[in-house]
Amino acid sequence: MRDDGNLLKAREYFFTKKNKNLHFLLKNRFNWMNNYIKNGDNVIELGSGAGLLKEFININIKSSDLSDHEYFDYKNIDACNINLPDKTFDVVISSNLIHHIAYPLKHFQEVHRILKPQGLYLVQDVNCSFFLQLLCIIMNHGGFDCTIDVKSEKIPCSDPNDLFAENLAVPNLIFDHYYDFNKQLNFKFELINNRFSEFFIFLNSGGVTAKTFYLPLNDYFLDIFLKLDKIFVKFHKIFALQRSTVLKKL
Repeated sequence: MRDDGNLLKAREYFFTKKNKNLHFLLKNRFNWMNNYIKNGDNVIELGSGAGLLKEFININIKSSDLSDHEYFDYKNIDACNINLPDKTFDVVISSNLIHHIAYPLKHFQEVHRILKPQGLYLVQDVNCSFFLQLLCIIMNHGGFDCTIDVKSEKIPCSDPNDLFAENLAVPNLIFDHYYDFNKQLNFKFELINNRFSEFFIFLNSGGVTAKTFYLPLNDYFLDIFLKLDKIFVKFHKIFALQRSTVLKKL
């Protein structure tokens, strides 16, 4: 792996448009969100990272991040202490952010605060399946702790002082036991959709930020990989590497 966490390199690489596999991956990772966004909606993405989601959403959205790169609309935004007004946004989006959050409960409380009534939180994040855990071990990249309490506001799920620290088990600990987590939130959200995705198309994408080897494919073979993924992710505890979740503010 190379350029791990280098957001500027990731942007530069994406916009060269040389890696068709990566574009295919991100198109399928993000296009579903357009079904939940209407013209005129005020939309923000938290933890925008390389800022690539904007390329796949049909309306103008605001990007934000804890870092201060020029391409962000809102800079130095802490996802657990969002310095923006109450009830501002119709839709909040995060992509592969939650597994970096040290205090998930605080994060969801903040998302609820900045959402308008009946607003939506669209979540794209990792699924800590058998193969994701295996990849972490083989590539010595990332980590997972399935024993952590995601409902704690005192014990962090990952290092709160490290922007790229991660616990890949966090999304599973939240959404696989969502009733308990939402109960701790005083039932602030309704879970309205949850599905699993990505196996072959991720493994052969070359990576989004950290770069790895990949085999370039044309549209025909990319579509075959996508069809295979739809079969394999039915066994989500083994194969699925990502999950897509929709929450509605109550």
